[in-house]
Parts: sequence; structure tokens; C-alpha cells
Amino acid sequence: MVVLTPAEELGLSGLHLDGRVRKAFYAMSSETIIELSRRMTEESAKRHLFYLREGEPEVIRIMLRPIAVMPDQLAYLNFVSLTILNSLKRLPDLYLQDFTVREIVPLSEPEQKWLWDTWGPSQRENNPVLGRLDAVAEFTSPMWKDSLRFMEPNLCGVGGLHLGPTCEQLLADVVLPVIQRSDPQLQMEVGQDLREVFIQEVFDHLQAVGRGGHHVCFVEPKYAKQGPDEQEALAQYFHDRHGLKIMHADPRELTITDGEVWYEGTVVDIAYRDYEVRDLIRLESEEGVDVEPIRLLFRENRMISSMAGDFDHKSCWELLTDHGFVNKYFTAEERQIFRRHILWTRLLSDRNTTLPDGETGDLLEFVRDQHELLVLKPNRSYGGDRVVIGHLIDLVEWDREIEVALADSERWVVQRLASLPVHEFPVVGSDGSVNIEPFYTVMGFAPSKYGLGILGRSSQKQVVNVAQRGGMCGVLVGRPAGRLMGPGGGYLK
Repeated sequence: MVVLTPAEELGLSGLHLDGRVRKAFYAMSSETIIELSRRMTEESAKRHLFYLREGEPEVIRIMLRPIAVMPDQLAYLNFVSLTILNSLKRLPDLYLQDFTVREIVPLSEPEQKWLWDTWGPSQRENNPVLGRLDAVAEFTSPMWKDSLRFMEPNLCGVGGLHLGPTCEQLLADVVLPVIQRSDPQLQMEVGQDLREVFIQEVFDHLQAVGRGGHHVCFVEPKYAKQGPDEQEALAQYFHDRHGLKIMHADPRELTITDGEVWYEGTVVDIAYRDYEVRDLIRLESEEGVDVEPIRLLFRENRMISSMAGDFDHKSCWELLTDHGFVNKYFTAEERQIFRRHILWTRLLSDRNTTLPDGETGDLLEFVRDQHELLVLKPNRSYGGDRVVIGHLIDLVEWDREIEVALADSERWVVQRLASLPVHEFPVVGSDGSVNIEPFYTVMGFAPSKYGLGILGRSSQKQVVNVAQRGGMCGVLVGRPAGRLMGPGGGYLK
């Protein structure tokens, strides 16, 4: 009998669980799936799952079939994600002490000034960063750990605080009971609530900086007409669950009186920002907005995320995948995680660097020759903006994109192409027909000592993002029915 490793057994248990969920859906009639789709759309609107486009709310599409992850898989994902996040939180200090780091994660002169003015001992000791690390993982593979690849970090203004847990609860409330009528023994449940991960981190940081009040301010482009519409629902949730007063302020609406930051007559104890510092600098220089209240919150370590959030460049992966940096600044355990799970990424320029095979070579020559293995991305953009996938275009167009990227003052990165997992979901067509269609899926992991929040996204395009009109796929925690003995032994019931 073949003996499986624990990781292989876990992956095959996930495959078995996924198969049971698929089987339950295949057993449903078209009428049942159509009714589920109708209810999901109706409940999505009731639960405020909206994306604003030109000011108009658009209900976000939720895939009907949940993706299952095992508790042991969650624990490993949280351990790896938290290790990576804690490494990224050290980048401000590395930037300040090492000129070569500054070349890889470049800041403008005004951004550097913000860093020098607001970074100090308090931030080093208690560094508040709420991050979401975008990754791919094939939970149903025996080699599922090897399939885990991190594509980019999001450390500032993380979207999905409301969308992720609401999507999961919606599936648990509407879809799971129907699945369990077909398979009563199927055990699935909602995982860690990302809102609770967030607010516990807020409470911890309030205590760490000695603020007794619980007045939390979301600093955001509150009059913008584009993006996830989450703030109102989040404020209601935190008020009902924790008795918190959540304020929503545009940077223009904050003031300083007697050394305190105020919003409409209320002192701000701590703030969560949906602004990069470069956006604040732009508001100050181009519109004359007084951003000193926000600078004060940074200086007093009362802003989440700290200045470390502005190092969420895609190029920071170079610091974690280049031998010179990782051997100098990171532990053996961290290096092992980086090697196994972070995609090779380089800031695009004409230079020599360590290539994916570990050898040093000409970066541009490698990029031009290996376009089928690579992706080009703007270093500091988001929302799937201008991503160029090498194997989808010919060599002439690829060379043209390289030249465009090299000429762009914003800087670009080149990254090893990730293998995107594909899941099949039932879809109701505009004519009322029901089909099973394949979708690419990408996960966003928000790690914390309190657990792991997950934001699942799906699309039939290889650039998977809600901003690009992709949908969401809820991830529920499943439990195996029995223990796997091996390929020849089957499952023990």
C-alpha cells in the first residue's frame, strides 16, 4: 500500500470534498439552480455587495458553488502569509539603511520626506499593517503546498473587508442548505471573518499606543464614484457588533485642534486609510489640501496601515527572491518560505540580475527570450491595470510592450507567470439556460494572529479582478468524512 504524506493526504481529502460538492450540484435540477441564482442576486443586493461604476451600484456576481478549504490548509496558509507580511513590514527600515533597497522599491522625494518625518521607534515596535496578499493555490491537489504562489501584496486600503465575509455568509445561508439536502453528511462552515480580524488588530493597536477611546476614522476618497462600496455596511456592522462609532472622512474634512485630529466634532483615536501617501502628496500639491492632520496620525502611530503600507510595490518580491537581499536580511525559515511560494519578480531595467534558475544573467535578454513564461505589470498600479501576459501575444507585440514599459516613468516589473487554478461553476445564461463553465480563481489572504481572512475572486479572463468585472467565489471551511489511506485504499467512511 502506498503511504501518503500528510500534505498529500490533505490535498486528496480536499479533492474528495470538492468532488462531493460538485456531485451535489450536478444532481440539482436546472430549476433549482436558477432559483439559487435568483436568490443569490437578490440577497447580494440586500447585503450591500456592490461595486460602483461611474457612481452607479452594480451587484457583484457571486459564484454559486463554494470552494472548500481544510482547517489544516488554513493554518498553513496563515503561517506562510503572516511570515511574508511580517517580512514586508520591515521594509521601511531596510529602505532607510540600504541604498540598493531604495533602487528596488523606489519612492519619490516627497514620499521619502514623509517616511523620514513619520517613522520612528513607536512604528518599529508596533507596526500596524493590514495586508492582503494575492495568491493562487490549488486546494484539491496532492501537491497543493507547491501550488501556492504569491503574486503581489496589497498593504494599504485593502478592499474586501465587507465583501469577503459577506460573500461567504451568503453562500452558507442560501446555497449550503440546498447542497446538504443532497449530501446531509457534508460538513462546511464559514471561516474567519475578515472584519473581525481587522477590528481586533485595531483594538490591539489602540492599546499599544495608549488610546483609550474607540473612535475609528476611515480616511477615504468618500466622494469617488468608482470602486467597492463597503464603508456604510462596515460602519453598520461594527456599530451593531462592537458599539463602535465609525467615521468616514475625506482628507479635506480632518482638522487639528489642541494637538488632536478631529472630524465633525469627534476626536479621531485611530484611522484606517484608503489612500497611498503619494495620493495625499498629490492632493496637497495640486489642490492645496491641508494633509497635516493625516501626517500627525502617521507621526503618532495612529494610522493603519503605517508607512510600511506604501512599500506594497510588486517589485518588493525582488527583495524576497534575490539571493543578495534574502541572505543578508532574512532568516533561514523565511528564505525557505520565499523560495517555495513567492513568484520570481524583477523591476524591469537594463541590468544583470539573478534569473529564475538561480544563475546571474542579462535581465532584458531573458525577458525578450522567455515571453511565454512571463507577465509584465505596472509596479504600483492595481485592479488588474495594464497587465500583459506574454503567451497571449506574439513576439513582436511583446517586444513593443517591453519598450513601452522601459519608457514609462512609473516603472514596471516582470514576473514569472503563475498557473491559475480553474474551477467549474454553474452559470445561468441570459436565455435562462444552465451551463457548467470554467473560471480562473485567485485568492487574497489577509493574515493575522487571530486567523486568516480570504477574499476569493473568479473570472473567465486570466486577469482576475472585480474591477475588471470578475466575480467573487466564496471559500468555506470543509471537514473530511474519513481518513485517506492511499491511492489503492480509497476513503474510509
